Amino acid sequence: MQYYIIGDEDAVLGFGMVGVKGRSVETAEQADSAFRGAIGDSSIGIVIITERAADLIRPQVNQYLFREKFPLIVEIPDRTGPVEGRSDIRKMVNEAIGIKL
Repeated sequence: MQYYIIGDEDAVLGFGMVGVKGRSVETAEQADSAFRGAIGDSSIGIVIITERAADLIRPQVNQYLFREKFPLIVEIPDRTGPVEGRSDIRKMVNEAIGIKL
C-alpha cells in the first residue's frame, strides 16, 4: 500500500523527501486530474490532500468520501495553516468524547 500527496509545491516536496509520491496542484483542473489518477491507482491506499487543494474540488472529494471505503482520503493543512473556521481533529475528538486531550 502506497501513500500519495496532492497539494501545493511545498507539501509535495516535503512528503517527497520521505518517499511519498505526489502531484503539485494550483488549479481545480489540476487537482481534479491528480485526484482521479490517485483514486484510480489500485496500489495507492492513502491519499493525502491539503485542505486548500481539496477545497478546489470539494464536490468530488465529498462524493468520494461518502461513497467509497478505499483508498482512505486524509485532509491536512498546508504550510499556511488550517483553513479558517474548520475544526481540527483534536477539537472534534474533545467534543465527541467530552474529554480534553
